[in-house]
Amino acid sequence: MFRFPPFLILCAASAAFVVAAVTTEHAGARAEMTQAQTQAQMQGEDADDFGRDEPISPLPRTVPAETARIRLGAELFGDPRLSEHGRVSCASCHDLETNGATGDRVDRGDDGTASSYNTPTVFNAGLNFRRNWEGRPRTTAQLLNRIFRLGRLMGRSPEPGLRRLRADRAMSARFRAVYKRDPDEAAVSDALIAFMATLTTPDARFDRWLRGDAGALSAQEKRGYARFKAVGCASCHQGRNVGGNLLERHGIFHQSTINKPQLLRVPSLRNVAVTAPYFHDGQAKELPIAVRTMGRAQLDVLLSTRDASDIAAFLRTLTGQYRGRDLRQAAARPDS
Repeated sequence: MFRFPPFLILCAASAAFVVAAVTTEHAGARAEMTQAQTQAQMQGEDADDFGRDEPISPLPRTVPAETARIRLGAELFGDPRLSEHGRVSCASCHDLETNGATGDRVDRGDDGTASSYNTPTVFNAGLNFRRNWEGRPRTTAQLLNRIFRLGRLMGRSPEPGLRRLRADRAMSARFRAVYKRDPDEAAVSDALIAFMATLTTPDARFDRWLRGDAGALSAQEKRGYARFKAVGCASCHQGRNVGGNLLERHGIFHQSTINKPQLLRVPSLRNVAVTAPYFHDGQAKELPIAVRTMGRAQLDVLLSTRDASDIAAFLRTLTGQYRGRDLRQAAARPDS
């Protein structure tokens, strides 16, 4: 049975206030999971036992079957008319052709204002217990409500976008076919939630190894995974999404950013090799550097160059596929 290293007891004591803050929040988040989130985690579940006693488990190899509701959500995801000024869509910051995010340090919203955080990938986001970096939205529905009202993302009101959709006779007809009514906020949110629940990336090489394919990983990648567990990375990055299931103070032992330590949602490490730049502020551009930074900031471990390289090699095996194609790094804007 996998056991975390003994020194993590000290780490847990140092971060006791985090555990206390998270326990009730985590329980509440689980209780309030929407149907779409449950689908993202459970539908298409594999019947086979993957057979390895590890802190990480594989993603299901299948996704929810496509429906008219999902197809409508896919179209809305890429439609800039939804934003207040009609300038950006969900896909503007979450590029499904590359990595589910962008390659920029921060993105700009409908009004041109820069976001406060680096954009996290939308792939596998339904497996996280909270949404966005701060973890305030418990559900995708709550996240969408914030996105359409905070100003820096899709605007301060969904009404201008809804009026544009209602003025489109073909779009209104599609909503009536699915929801028996013209476009409104609840229907738009429901369609987007249904589509976003399908954005999973199965068939990573590491998942194949978990299921018994001994040749799926190289010697270096296996060594990196062993080191990943030994130094304590798996204390926060575990489960099906290799993270995303708790809040943690950024910089427990050493401050690693120019901002003061913050309580943030631990990001998933799935597809991390193709979602640079890293951290909530996008400050790290290379994966081995990010690994060494986190080792010191979160675990008080100074990783050697070889250790960081080995762990990065393991992390690259977490890159999955979307609709049968490998994810890839998005290009950054010259001014990002």
